[in-house]
Parts: sequence; C-alpha cells; structure tokens
Amino acid sequence: MADSKVIMSIEEDRKIQEYTSRLRELRKDGVAKISDCKLEIVALKKNKLMEDAEKSEKIRALESEIEKAKVVEEKNKAEIASLSKEAVSYVNVAAKKIEKEVTDYQNGRMAKAKEYYTKEIAQIKSDAEDRKAKLNSSIKDPQQLKSELDIASYELKSALFDAKSRYKRELDKAKAAKNQAYVDHIQKNREIRNGKTNFAENMKLKYKNFVFNFDIKQFLLSNGLYIAILIFFIVCIIVAPLRGNGNLLTLPNIFTILEQSSTRMFYALGVAGLILLAGTDLSVGRMVALGSVVTGLILHPGMNIVTFFGMGPWDFSGLPMLVRVLMALCLSVLLCSLFSAFSGFFAAKLKMHPFISTMATQLIIYGTLFYGTTGTPVGSIDSSIRNLIGGRWELGVINGEFVTFPKLIIPAVIAVIVAWIIWNKTTFGKNMYAVGGNSEAAAVSGISVFKVTMFVFIMAGIFYGCGAFLEAFRANASAGTGQGYEMDAIAACVVGGISFNGGIGKISGAAIGVIIFTGLTYCLTFLGIDTNLQFVFKGVIIIAAVSLDSIKYLKKK
Repeated sequence: MADSKVIMSIEEDRKIQEYTSRLRELRKDGVAKISDCKLEIVALKKNKLMEDAEKSEKIRALESEIEKAKVVEEKNKAEIASLSKEAVSYVNVAAKKIEKEVTDYQNGRMAKAKEYYTKEIAQIKSDAEDRKAKLNSSIKDPQQLKSELDIASYELKSALFDAKSRYKRELDKAKAAKNQAYVDHIQKNREIRNGKTNFAENMKLKYKNFVFNFDIKQFLLSNGLYIAILIFFIVCIIVAPLRGNGNLLTLPNIFTILEQSSTRMFYALGVAGLILLAGTDLSVGRMVALGSVVTGLILHPGMNIVTFFGMGPWDFSGLPMLVRVLMALCLSVLLCSLFSAFSGFFAAKLKMHPFISTMATQLIIYGTLFYGTTGTPVGSIDSSIRNLIGGRWELGVINGEFVTFPKLIIPAVIAVIVAWIIWNKTTFGKNMYAVGGNSEAAAVSGISVFKVTMFVFIMAGIFYGCGAFLEAFRANASAGTGQGYEMDAIAACVVGGISFNGGIGKISGAAIGVIIFTGLTYCLTFLGIDTNLQFVFKGVIIIAAVSLDSIKYLKKK
C-alpha cells in the first residue's frame, strides 16, 4: 500500500550519542551515584531479613559514598550545565529536521492509503454489482435467488468493513509515527537534563497527544451533555438582560449559586460513594430533615415549641454556645450515620439492593419525624450562631454592587478536599473502586466487600449529618425539610460522570455536577421559569446523562 523508507532517528545521530555518553560519564560518580545510593538506603530500611547492626553499617557506608559523590557532583556541575544546554539546543535543531521528514513521509503514506482505499472500495462495489447481475441472470427460483443475494449483500458489507479497517489501521500507524517523532524528541531532552522536565515541552506534548488521541465521536459521547449545558448557560446569560431580569453573570449571583451548592455538596459527596458501588440512596432527603430538626432544636433561642413523642419542649440556651454547636453537629452526624449504617447492613450482608434498603430507611425516618413532631417547624436558630456559621462576610462594593461572601462555602470546600483525599490517597478509596468495578474479583483479591460497603454507607451518613447541620442555618427546619434532595444529589453525581455501572467516577465530577445542577436551577428561577416546569428540565438532563453513561458502558462491553 505504501513504500518503505528509512529515516534516521534521534538515537542514531552520532553527535547526540557523543553528548549523551559524555553527560553519562560526568554524572556517573556524582548525581547518578547519589541517586543509586539513596535508593539502596531506602531498600535497606525496608529489609526485614537483615540484622539491625549490619543494616546500620551498610547505610553508613552508603551515606559516606553519597558525601564523596556530592563532591564530584559539585566539581562537574558547571560543565554538566553547559554541556546539557548545548546538547538540548542541538537536539532541538536535529529533532525538527527529523520530525519534518517523518511528517512528510507519513503524510505521503496517508495520501497513498486513501488513494488505494478509494480504488479498493470502487473495485469491491463493482465486483458486487457483477456478482448480483450474474445471480439475477442465472438463478430462476425466486427463493434461491433471494438467499444468494442476501449472502452476496452480507459478503459485500464484510468486504467494505475489512477495507475500511485496513485503511484506518494504516492511518493510525502514520499518525502514531508522527506523534512518536516528537515524543522521542522530548524524551531525549529529558534524558540530557537528567530527568528534568520543561513546561513548554510538556504543554506541547500534551497538546500533540490530545490531537493524536482525539476522536470526535468519543469526545461528543463524553462531553456532549456538558456542551449542551454550557450552551444553555450562555443563552440564559444573553436572554436575562433582554427580558429585564438583569445580568446573571454577577458576583452576587455567582456567590448565591455557590451558597446554594454548599450544603448540597455534602449530600452529593455522600451518595457518590454509593453510586460508585453501583448503588444509590433514596434516604438522603429524610437524613437532611433528621439532622436539621435536631440542629434546630438544640440551637433555637429560648424554649422550643416542638415536642417529640410528647417529650419536651426543651431549652438549650443556658448551655455555652460552643457546647450547643458541637452537640448539634455530633448528634446530627451520629443519627445520620446510624440510619445509613442500618440500610447499609442489609445491602452489605443480605445483598439487598440499596434502592430497597434506603427506601425503607427513608420511610422509617419520615414516619418517625412527622409523627414525633407533628410536622411542626423547629423555628429559627439563635441569630448569633447563625451569623457565625451561616452568615456572610462583607467584601464591599465591587463594580457598583455590594458583595458579600457566604461562609457556608468554606465547609463545602473542606468536605470536597477530605472526600478527594479518601477516594484518591487511601487504601479504602482504592478498595471502593475495586468493589464498585467488580465485587467478586475484589473479594477474590482479599478485599472485604462487606466492610467496604459498610464503611461507604457510614461515610455517606457522616457527610449527610454535616450537610444537615448546615442546612438548618439556611431555613427553619421541619420534618419536611430536604424533600427531593436525594434526586438532586443523585442527578449531580450522574451529571458529574459517576457511573451507575460502578467503579467509574471522580469526586471532582460530583462537585462540578452539584454546581452545574444548582446553577441550572438558579438560572431557570432567575428567568422566571415556573417551578413545576423546572422539573422537566431536570428530568431531561438526568435521562440524557444516564443514557450517555449507558452507551459508553455498552461500547466497552
């Protein structure tokens, strides 16, 4: 399909070989020796079979070698720096020439491959037409003719598919060769610099890798929903002033969206872990009500008007403020964690789907709260505590508007950081992905699926409890607080790319999903769209997100 041609690589350039050899010699007894000795020391410290005395003696000897190597390193430092700079300059010039030769040659291969493919397709179709004509003229039995024509049609499709596959493989080889030429260039520069990277080179390499791996269908499959939402936001920003609603893209509006996202962030972070395990949680809204009611009762100024199963009313205002805040937070977290662990036990031990166990928990909490409090709101929180935790900092006048910063954003940011660390930097986080991806394989590899599942439910309860505690600072809590929050939390996770098929997703995706979903609701409200109609928009986004996720999952299978 294409002729062969030998193009010299960077490694074959004799002058580059000389530079590399000279630098290796200068570093051998200096920086390279230091690196080798340090690695040996780390290995020795981890060695459990060696006696402590022998280990200490060897480490001291290696440390002595390091000190000697540092002297050599300092001695050769200036020469290495000068030679490295000279070598990198030469490599850049030589590599550009080689890259151009590779690009020109591979472009030629691609052009020839396209020409060959076009002729091959024409020939295949021509042969198919000749075959069809012969069949029509030679076979008189209609049933037999139909059968033979079906076979011919199938073989035509197979031949066209094979030709296209060969063409695509040829193009992919050519693209890979062009990309590899630049990769070799960067790797050689890094070798000359003894592993040190260059920001400009890294950015260009990332760009080239992106272009090389870019697939329009895959891109739209992965980002189509976000593009549609982005277009929606742009339309809202343009339409809002035209309708007389004012400018949507102002600091006060942005801070309001972030403030509304702050408590919802906790619920999404909690349910994200369950979705990662291919589950869900329908009890989030009731957990919010539970924690908010408890918080409202404890932080209410003076005597409460709410009784619980005939007990009360209570007055906690005599306690120090710090004690009341900690009591409210701890009780909210404790109760939510207990109920979450309750539903988690059935999912982990009896393999009950979380949809059922969390729905049962939702009903239990809902009935208990409404019956116990008769649905009476607990009233407002003590104003001094509300302003301390749920108030705003005054930033002053910015662009002609008085701007305040919501304090609730701070705990939400902390929660995202904590969740990110758990998911990405702990063994438990890795086990979550393993269990979510394939629980049977995880069990075979020694991971306790029961423990991981229980811990994920308990972790979710902790996030719910913290979020419910903060929710009480935003509104007068009652048994009906948090209605429908589970849907928003689940939707935010799905929009953020956490797959219902399990084992796929990132905390950053859940956080972005919360902001996107909250921003969507705020935009619709800002434009005066009826609240009931907003559910339609949410439903369309959810079904679109899950559909795209399902398509990606089916393609992988």
